Amino acid sequence: MNLEIVFLDDKLIYEEKIRSIKFMVCLTSNKIDTKLVSEALKALGKDNFALIIHGSSFPSKNGEDTGFGTFNSAAGRDVIDYAHGIFNALQLGPAGKTKSSDSSPYCGTIFSGNPLFIDLKQLTEKKWDNILSQETFEKVVAGNPNQNKGKTAYSYIMKAQNEALKEAWANFKEIHGGIFGSSLKKEFDKFKKENSFWLDNDSLYEALSIENDNDFWYTWKNETDKKLMNPKSEEEKKAYASRIEEIRDKYSDEIDFYKFCQFVLEKQNEETKKYALSSGIKMIADRQVAFSDRDAWAYQSLFLEGWYLGCPPDYFSKDGQAWGFPVMNPDKMFNPDGSLGEGGILMKNLYKKMFKENPGGVRIDHIVGLIDPWVYKVGKKPMCEQGAGRLYSSPEHPELSRYAIARNEDLDWTLEADKEKRVKTLSEEQIKLYGRLIEKIVIAAAKECGLDKNAIVCEDLGTLTNPVDAVMKKYELQGMRLTQFVVPEKPEHPYRCKNIGEHVWNMVGTHDNLPISMWAESMINTHEGYLHAKNLVEDLFAEAENKDDIIVKLTQDKEYLRFVKLTEIFASKARNVQIFFTDFFQINDVYNRPGTSGDQNWSLRLPNNFEELTPIDLQAILKAAIIARGKEFASKHASLIEKLS
Repeated sequence: MNLEIVFLDDKLIYEEKIRSIKFMVCLTSNKIDTKLVSEALKALGKDNFALIIHGSSFPSKNGEDTGFGTFNSAAGRDVIDYAHGIFNALQLGPAGKTKSSDSSPYCGTIFSGNPLFIDLKQLTEKKWDNILSQETFEKVVAGNPNQNKGKTAYSYIMKAQNEALKEAWANFKEIHGGIFGSSLKKEFDKFKKENSFWLDNDSLYEALSIENDNDFWYTWKNETDKKLMNPKSEEEKKAYASRIEEIRDKYSDEIDFYKFCQFVLEKQNEETKKYALSSGIKMIADRQVAFSDRDAWAYQSLFLEGWYLGCPPDYFSKDGQAWGFPVMNPDKMFNPDGSLGEGGILMKNLYKKMFKENPGGVRIDHIVGLIDPWVYKVGKKPMCEQGAGRLYSSPEHPELSRYAIARNEDLDWTLEADKEKRVKTLSEEQIKLYGRLIEKIVIAAAKECGLDKNAIVCEDLGTLTNPVDAVMKKYELQGMRLTQFVVPEKPEHPYRCKNIGEHVWNMVGTHDNLPISMWAESMINTHEGYLHAKNLVEDLFAEAENKDDIIVKLTQDKEYLRFVKLTEIFASKARNVQIFFTDFFQINDVYNRPGTSGDQNWSLRLPNNFEELTPIDLQAILKAAIIARGKEFASKHASLIEKLS
């Protein structure tokens, strides 16, 4: 196969000669032929091609932009329609209810959904008995300070949406408040009954947040309210029960309002997901690995007092990552006979709810937190010298040793306690113990919902501990690969194209990374960029005669580097590919900046005119990926290459 680089009208073009047929891949074409795309993805052995877009990042119809995106809106369906034929899945972000002080979706509740995802427009329509006035809806839209700016208006919409939903609730009660009720009222009553195991606790918490003028229970002034769900004696049990009854009586309407919002959200979610499935699009949910602080209030007795989940010092954070999530007590997860304990039952119910609502699958963020979590003391940094350690891999730790699965003889004592590869040897029995939560909770929950292990996507980015590696292999779990973060100096790095296996989800970047265009720009005329270019040429241009010319071009031309980097994820052996919406639509803006807080994070949205944006030249990229597989593979698909030109 002869590959050469030529210039035509100042536009870079790949030229490939196979059996005297000349095929051209123009880097500027943007028209997507969905049939060709499907054929090319199939030829490359891709089972899934997913667009990653957090729920709040969905656009709005002009004149319907309230300040927050939702897949439940008419514009959300437009995105689904657009995705049809190109993608077969939408990878969403976490959808739990967040605190008013923190916009990160990874701090949301484990059971309750975020009412901001309710599409207010639908409530003005007949199917919801017009329980929200058109006037109120238009007022919310008119007040949006970020109208048509492609940005979320968090502080505005949290208040405006709540006020609009209160109006809808008042009208719902008036319309459906009869003794026998309507069909919609019966649906609501059924929802409350079927979901009482979590809904009663979450709605009570909301009432207590009103009572204490704060939705962060650690700062509540009423000390009794902090402990209501965790009595230590019969006397406290009676006193707390009386206080709970008092709050439920005092805030009965607010409690029912909370339940109403959850009902509306679930009903809309269900309709949207059915619509997506009918369009050949499955929705993959995202689940933070830990419980939120408000969940810790409801189930205090199940958590280790004085400990939080986090990450040890690494490439991304020299002081480690202090997530602040509560740590479930291992003694509460399983009974002595191996059966699920109270904590294990709670977690399994959570995953059953997730899989039931999301048959397309569930992405679990930071899977290490389920297998070999790093824990640190409240008020401290997640550093070894401040008492932090691996919950199940610290036999030498004075407080954590009782939970250790790894033994002293299993450790490499030449490494510091926070080093990922410290656990050097494990028996099959030990691996099974590390994987108990995966086998008996996550996989078991999926099976009970009629799904298999392929419905589980594990975020295993970064360097993993050996116990995590061992569990992932034992249970054949799907991991993830992030090509933007390949270490070019390491030939065997797992993110490098030639080292990526089939059973993973491959991508160039996530919500935490620079858009690929900005990454490419940062690489131009740098030594690191040169190292990346060498790897790309070795992996994708192995049969080219002009490798040096290609390397030079990759180090100087950011658009070419971006194109080849996108080609890489399709050329790899990975059977699943995903792409963040900013990369696909070529939006040159950062979504989230880890280690920072503020409205600049988690606020980027797909613009209302997203269909007018120029997406990546997918056909050209897929053609280049087929060619990169080598002469024999390209010859086999010569006719497809020609059609993709």
